[in-house]
Amino acid sequence: MKRLFKKSMGLMVVIILSLGLLTGCGPRGNEEAVGTGKGERIKIGVSIANFDDTFLTYMMDGMKAYGEKHGDEVHIEFVDAKEDMAKQMDQVENFIVQQKDAIVVVPVDTSATDPITSAATQEDIKLVYVNRNPSKLPDGTYYVGSEEIVAGRLQMEFLAEALGGKGKIAVLMGKLDNEGALKRTKGNEEIAEKFDGIEIVDKQTGLWQRNEGMMKTEDWLNRFGDDLKAIASNNDDMALGAIQALKDAKRQDILVIGVDATPDGLAALETGDLTATVFQDAAGQGGMAMEVALKAAKGEAVEKETWIPFRLVTLENIEDFK
Repeated sequence: MKRLFKKSMGLMVVIILSLGLLTGCGPRGNEEAVGTGKGERIKIGVSIANFDDTFLTYMMDGMKAYGEKHGDEVHIEFVDAKEDMAKQMDQVENFIVQQKDAIVVVPVDTSATDPITSAATQEDIKLVYVNRNPSKLPDGTYYVGSEEIVAGRLQMEFLAEALGGKGKIAVLMGKLDNEGALKRTKGNEEIAEKFDGIEIVDKQTGLWQRNEGMMKTEDWLNRFGDDLKAIASNNDDMALGAIQALKDAKRQDILVIGVDATPDGLAALETGDLTATVFQDAAGQGGMAMEVALKAAKGEAVEKETWIPFRLVTLENIEDFK
């Protein structure tokens, strides 16, 4: 009888362990976590627009570094929205059900964040948007990022000076539903209007992606030929795609400038392929978003908007950003 009881208990343990392996308590698939989640730690859920976006991966690194440094205070869970707004909404709702103390969102679409904001604020959960700024920030919501229009101004000021105030320029835009893409391009246009000889001949979205930047540049080379003098890209990845198209066409006379100062971007700047870029502090934004979320969840006073400055990067000061 005792032997039968022991066998039964052993079978139950195997079943329980098997269920634990199947259901799991930890992150799976496109989920990641930092911290043990035990005790009275503040629980923060983070929905990232796209884990495959180069800049956003560096932002996540900053978030993870903050989580590891403050592991006794916070447990952070990351999920990938895969550029799907409906999926991101589901992730936020799951965080609410899980009773997170704060939610951090890099939105897929900055024009469609109202349902996310409403869902979190109705449950009195602190909400921090980072990098991509929604149009509304009601009480209980915060934003951490950089003033996007400044990046566009810095780009065009550099190009206008480099071209001697005269030349045709094309603009590679990010996703058109993204505040950063719109404002960086607006900054380009503001400065271009100050120069009679500077003309923006076309603006096309490259969806923040390298291959799209390459294809749009190939089209411009066919359309504008030798008249095209420069390309202003909303980010480094698209700029690197443009550079590849220029190399394939054996064009070395076109200036290319990006934004983000990613490692790949800085490497291209060192080799002379990229003319300049604008530093956006990905890790700084990520770490600050975690700090704002943690403080807000603890009831501490924090600014509604926190700005991380942009800086122009050229060969003259590249060592400051490596």
